[in-house]
Amino acid sequence: MNLSGKRILVTGADGFIGSHLTEELVKRGHAVRAFVYYNSFNSRGWLDEVSPEITKNIDFFAGDIRDPNGVKTAMKGCDVVFHLAALIAIPFSYHSPDSYIDTNIKGTLNVLQAARDLNLTKIVQTSTSEVYGTARFVPITESHPLQGQSPYSASKIGADTLALSFFYSFDTPVSIIRPFNTYGPRQSARAIIPTVITQIVAGKKKISVGALSPTRDLNYVSDTVNGFIKVAESDRSIGEVINIGSNFEVSIEELIHLISETMEENIEIISSKERLRPQKSEVERLWADNSKAKELLNWQPQFAGKEGLKRGLKITANWFRKPENLKKYKTDIYNI
Repeated sequence: MNLSGKRILVTGADGFIGSHLTEELVKRGHAVRAFVYYNSFNSRGWLDEVSPEITKNIDFFAGDIRDPNGVKTAMKGCDVVFHLAALIAIPFSYHSPDSYIDTNIKGTLNVLQAARDLNLTKIVQTSTSEVYGTARFVPITESHPLQGQSPYSASKIGADTLALSFFYSFDTPVSIIRPFNTYGPRQSARAIIPTVITQIVAGKKKISVGALSPTRDLNYVSDTVNGFIKVAESDRSIGEVINIGSNFEVSIEELIHLISETMEENIEIISSKERLRPQKSEVERLWADNSKAKELLNWQPQFAGKEGLKRGLKITANWFRKPENLKKYKTDIYNI
């Protein structure tokens, strides 16, 4: 499907990946409506930091993904929806699991119901590699069993399954994109890479982190954004779940060493008890098989392998080094 001439809604446009996706869609000349979370400060999240040349071409809609009327109102007149709005912090899901069900499952239902009623052309549902839990085999294909090892991952399994049920039941044109761990400028400090980088930039030599042994498959944000757009453009993606990953596995400990080498800083790594997940909730290994994305979408990562990761880390660190960016982060606390 050619996105030219289509009106596109991005939910969660104020977030990390959503803001990058919105920005890229506008740069490509698409008509974009950005669904941002309503707040009394009139904040548009990370889109407040985007160039005015971009934001002047965005149709903003402030609402709450949990409200079906607001969601349907936002979707009227649109052809395609990228659904990214979600609660994503795993530690907070231990604290407030109800909010994850309301936001991630009920919010997805609101999008699906409105898409069905309004006859949208394409719905791209955002999943997460966390739904796989600790890998039973690697690399992880889309047929890997789903394991809800945290309330967050359980809520995303529910949302994905609901999305597919609309495809099976009503022929709703749903595609599920399943990104593995994305990183880059604007990412929340609840994630490992900004956690380490912001502490280093703040001058700390003892870097507090959680578990060191788990492995992750890391995607630079532009690769993830390109994956979203490729999924939307592909008719072959309808009814499919598609991994977006680099097909490269790195341990958290090795990742931290790569960050310190990239930033040319000597550090000491401290594994802090408060940052550890409950033992059975920790996802020990994630490593993506991305062959389906290559076959169906003609997508492949531009930041692949160790060298690609190092390039992405350098860009990310340089962004955080700018004082106007670092001041948006609280480097002296644990962000859940």
